Amino acid sequence: MTRQINDTILRAFRGEKTDYTPAWYMRQAGRSQKEYREIKEKYSLFEITRQPELCAYVTRLPVEHYGVDAAILYKDIMSPLPAIGVDVEIKSGIGPVIDNPIRSLADVEKLGTIDPQSDVPYVLETIRLLSEEQLDVPLIGFSGAPFTIASYMIEGGPSKNYHKTKAMMYSDPKTWFALMDKLADMTIAYVTAQVQSGAKAIQIFDSWVGTLNAADYREYIKPVMQRIFSELRVLNVPLIIFGVGARHLILEWNDLPVDVIGLDWRMSITEARDLGISKTLQGNLDPAILLSDWKTIEYRTKAILDEGQMHGPHVFNLGHGVTPEINPETLKKLTQLIHTYSG
Repeated sequence: MTRQINDTILRAFRGEKTDYTPAWYMRQAGRSQKEYREIKEKYSLFEITRQPELCAYVTRLPVEHYGVDAAILYKDIMSPLPAIGVDVEIKSGIGPVIDNPIRSLADVEKLGTIDPQSDVPYVLETIRLLSEEQLDVPLIGFSGAPFTIASYMIEGGPSKNYHKTKAMMYSDPKTWFALMDKLADMTIAYVTAQVQSGAKAIQIFDSWVGTLNAADYREYIKPVMQRIFSELRVLNVPLIIFGVGARHLILEWNDLPVDVIGLDWRMSITEARDLGISKTLQGNLDPAILLSDWKTIEYRTKAILDEGQMHGPHVFNLGHGVTPEINPETLKKLTQLIHTYSG
């Protein structure tokens, strides 16, 4: 029996009026919570995600502690990559490290396809546990976008300049577009399985695409994003796009068949609306502000909520993810402020 859920955030995602501004926080699952840190002393991220009961617990923690209006599934954008033949390890203090980076069309052609039911059954079981038994708010599933995933696969790990990625994109478009298509197929299959298992909304993280200019985005990225979101529309769940440092791409995103555009802190809600963005906006408190005094946090949060209500529809979030230094009690207090001030 599926539990009754508070669907306020789903209505906001769809642009409907709500009684208050709903909120969730990127990377809310884990990072700064004591209980999560104790688990991480015993298990790696991949080890947690392969244990559905434990993964569901970690996903649930911030909902229970902070009172947020949605859960975000605990996993990483790298989670589906081993299924297609990518040798990836998430190293502490570094991030994803890939031992077999993509260098040629032959490397792309070696990549397999994902069958979520057999390749990542633990992810789907975690979603089922949460959706059917444990949550009274919607669960957000997610995937990385092709550019961001490709940047790790080509660079071999995190990058500050994405030179190898851009070099392939510019000099070897045949290999580039073959890789985009391969990753699009993976994303569509992976996300579809998440929704079929119970995820009520999907966020596509194109975290690092802001490194491209708008013209290159239109040529090398937008066609694959158009295909992904067009195919995901049949799932009939809200679709969210988010990237960091991508304010110059917001008009391109507004063209895509998405419901929600996530803003980082570099562009205000008012600025986005002045450009003609009509979709639901999500964001966009700078996470660093949560390390300052409460008076500052309160002032900045109220300003964002005022903009959101004036230029709605709006879902409150951070402009990027929760950092480990942020006090969990601050996040709890923040959620209370959002709900009471906007209600």
